[in-house]
Amino acid sequence: MDSPDRVRGIVNELRASDTVSVADLAAQHGVSEMTIRRDLDDLAQQGVVRRVRGGAMSLLLSGEEPPFGVREREAVEAKRRIGAQVAALIADGEAVLLDGGTTALEVARALRDRRVTVLPLAMQSAIELAAAPRVRLVMPGGEVRQGELNFSGPLTESSIRALRFDTAVIGCCGLSAEHGMTAHDLPEVAVKQAAMASARRVVAVADSGKFGRTAFGAVCPLDHLDVIVTDLAIPPEQHDQLTAAGITVHLV
Repeated sequence: MDSPDRVRGIVNELRASDTVSVADLAAQHGVSEMTIRRDLDDLAQQGVVRRVRGGAMSLLLSGEEPPFGVREREAVEAKRRIGAQVAALIADGEAVLLDGGTTALEVARALRDRRVTVLPLAMQSAIELAAAPRVRLVMPGGEVRQGELNFSGPLTESSIRALRFDTAVIGCCGLSAEHGMTAHDLPEVAVKQAAMASARRVVAVADSGKFGRTAFGAVCPLDHLDVIVTDLAIPPEQHDQLTAAGITVHLV
């Protein structure tokens, strides 16, 4: 099992039992206890766990998403393919609003050589695009959420409302036919809603693991989305429900 899969397994174990043992995890994943200790130390630095003697204790609240650094190592290849497909859907000259999150960061990387105007809603994407010679980079105002480095709050929302975009690329924590698009962080819900209201076209990006999940904050029903880009592992029933709702779904 490679490192991203192992770390994801550790986080899932923490969600189920709140505490984990180094010895148990080493046996479960077939690696040395030293490897598990390094994994737990990395998670402690990201605020996921508190290290205790012989193991670790979860610091994640119920319904809270793992930190950016953990999610960035999940479904890496699928997110890169999604980013490339979204970039292919965007024409040169477009004004693009780019949401925060790990999948949107791959979209930013795929847009570095394109002639587009981009307003990123996360510092990670802004850094990726800052040196891109053909990208016109426009920064929003607002507070920066620690860890995630997303912009949020009234200043961010007013910055978005003052502009009009050809395409808004929106990430999410959950997507389902029953509950639509959802997100864990409530201030981000309002930012996503402002972004969609200011765009001619809304492109949702989500790896297949997001489908069927529901987070705390309701962003929008499915009929607010024009396009969804995801990977081939999307559950078939979710795909059928999306296409039945009239949404264009790109599988990569």
